[in-house]
Amino acid sequence: MSARDTAYMRLALALGHRNLGRTWPNPSVGAVVVADGRIVGQGVTEAGGRPHAEPQALAMAGAAARGATLYVTLEPCSHHGRTPPCTDAILASGIARVVTAFEDPDPRVAGRGHALLREAGIAVATDVLREEAARDHRGHVTRVTLGRPSLHLKLARTRDGFAAGAPDQRLRITGAIADGAVHLWRAHADAILVGIGTARADDPSLTVRLPGLSGRSPLRVVLDSSLRLQPSSHLVRGARDIPTLVVTTRNAPAHVKRMLVSFGVEVIGVAADAAGRVDLPAAQEALAERGFTRLCCEGGPRLADALARADLIDVCTLITGPTALGTGGLPAIGPHLASSLEKGHLKPVEARAFGPDRAITYERSV
Repeated sequence: MSARDTAYMRLALALGHRNLGRTWPNPSVGAVVVADGRIVGQGVTEAGGRPHAEPQALAMAGAAARGATLYVTLEPCSHHGRTPPCTDAILASGIARVVTAFEDPDPRVAGRGHALLREAGIAVATDVLREEAARDHRGHVTRVTLGRPSLHLKLARTRDGFAAGAPDQRLRITGAIADGAVHLWRAHADAILVGIGTARADDPSLTVRLPGLSGRSPLRVVLDSSLRLQPSSHLVRGARDIPTLVVTTRNAPAHVKRMLVSFGVEVIGVAADAAGRVDLPAAQEALAERGFTRLCCEGGPRLADALARADLIDVCTLITGPTALGTGGLPAIGPHLASSLEKGHLKPVEARAFGPDRAITYERSV
């Protein structure tokens, strides 16, 4: 790995990162074409998953692509889908060298793209900035290997560890800088996930409210075992503007389902667990079947602990505010999540300050 390869791959990763949350069910890939030390083409997977990054970058480069190097954040696809294989476009362009960050684990690719390029006489280098690429492509990898989206859990807590106070008491835990970071995570997610408890207690809108990014509000998903979501809620009233999906059990009241559908809410039923609640692995599988790859979970401690118990958390960010609650409240971290953190199943990878708030991000190994 040369310093030049690293620099151009970092640019490709930055391009791909911009469209995270917009390209599902496909990964958001970045591509850069370099000829004689000059960037002559660049591309990123477009909204909806196509066109792919490589043909866009090659089209921009035109004749300058002949003999050039292509940097791409994921192994080029080698199968026919809704678009022709990216390997075909690379071979036709006259590219002399391809540098990738990550081999695609999709069984339709899985090294075949690299092999086809090598067989055609193109020099191929792989695993350049692999760890960074694995993070950005975590959703794609999780979906094609585990059959579920990746899940980023966000939890806020007071300095003494509480997520909420007395019933019906709403806490303002984090400040504006941390809130802005949460909105950026939303913008880079395919969907935002909450449980019915949070939906009823907070009546959130779950939209992106950052300047210039209001159009990046993703679909909202509510786990609601018995369909208690109120038609007066922001989520239901705004469902025709920002898609809202309720995941419930198969024996949920049919008349309530029809009412929610009449407001523009999509309702799907999955299996129930032993307690009669939505089976979380089944819900994740259903979301993956719909093409979702990246979920941002903003549910409360109970949902967080249930997700930890089901081993469905891939990234967890704990944001600690500067103020203590001072009296008994609802602990932010339940026993199963605490065990995942203490035993290193989720390992700390980053500590950041958001103004007066402190955030630690933990990750499952990629």
